[in-house]
Amino acid sequence: MTYFCYINACFVYFALGLEADLEKKLFGQHVASKVILKAVTDFMEIKNPTKPLVLSLHGWTGTGKTFISQLIAKNIYRNGMKSSFVHMFVTTNHFPHPVEDQTYIAQLQQWIRGNVSSCPQSMFIFDEIDKMYPRLMDSIKPFLNGVSYHRAIFIFLSNAGGKEINDVTLRLLEEGKERTDIQLRDLMTSLTHNLSKNEKSGFWHSSLTGNNLVDFYIPFLPLEHKHVRMCVLAEMEARKLKLDEKLANNIANKLNYFPEKERMFSVTGCKAIGAKLIYYT
Repeated sequence: MTYFCYINACFVYFALGLEADLEKKLFGQHVASKVILKAVTDFMEIKNPTKPLVLSLHGWTGTGKTFISQLIAKNIYRNGMKSSFVHMFVTTNHFPHPVEDQTYIAQLQQWIRGNVSSCPQSMFIFDEIDKMYPRLMDSIKPFLNGVSYHRAIFIFLSNAGGKEINDVTLRLLEEGKERTDIQLRDLMTSLTHNLSKNEKSGFWHSSLTGNNLVDFYIPFLPLEHKHVRMCVLAEMEARKLKLDEKLANNIANKLNYFPEKERMFSVTGCKAIGAKLIYYT
């Protein structure tokens, strides 16, 4: 892959850095990694994009949606997630009361406008989008289609569609398909159908899906035992602990898996790994 480095007051983008991080630090997500690397790099190559980059990440808890957002930020902004140009909103924390939606809408729109004025390449991450009510979702719409915000990046994180992704993955594996052979097209029909029909998806009754404002809906596969084990080893390395294969396997064994009969996928993905490692070391 060609090496890209774009530098201004807001950001420094390293395509090879993102590629290396996705390969070495994100486990079991070949579909998401491929789409995100190409989407981000293509967007950053364009000197004058016509609209902001809008990514919607979907999957079971603990599969890496937040983590991959952190990797993107790390390879675009000098201070990663700590950059003043990266803004993360968690629905249940920032917008907890639906009756105050008008206040939230005004505050959110003002925040986006102000920060894009400071840095056109600002990044906005919205977590728990499946818990966001349609009026608030729709208040973001003008920024996703506005020329004034064409250099910004919007990332939506959601558990919506996770069950459908899991069901399709399980079926394909049981049919004998290798996990690494699963492609985006294998998952998109079930995912997009869920987002448009499920009233708890966050996109239901929202005008975002019907206006082609989201560039990519990206599925995250459920994680297997081997991926959890890799997460434990990566956490050990991050904490500068001695790598212990036996302990990593032991921690992975103690997590819950589903479906009940097959016990193939981790219920919490890699989300509980840090706490488990602290407990056992």
